[in-house]
Amino acid sequence: MSRACWLVSAGHVLASAEVADDHRARLRGLLGREGIEGALVITKCRSVHTIGMKFDVDVAYLDAEGTVLKVSHMRRHRLAAPVWKARTVVEAEAGKFERWGLHVGDQVELRE
Repeated sequence: MSRACWLVSAGHVLASAEVADDHRARLRGLLGREGIEGALVITKCRSVHTIGMKFDVDVAYLDAEGTVLKVSHMRRHRLAAPVWKARTVVEAEAGKFERWGLHVGDQVELRE
């Protein structure tokens, strides 16, 4: 079941977010969508793919404390290598992270 929240960094709201926190929602991710307004946060996740996706995405890998370990841009129909220390992944439409100013080392939190 996905739930809604805010993606926050350095005290600033970056975007609204959906949290995929059950097996089914994590498995589905952004597949079948034409886009996403904010972000999708996938818990218990170390790697993602864009096989079958309809748009390119920005991907941020977060550790258990919410620190951004890696940020990448993924084109459609790709498979990412796992980031072993990651516990959560944030996905957004390509270009959003640049607009939000999200970088490696930033601390990210979810607020209800």
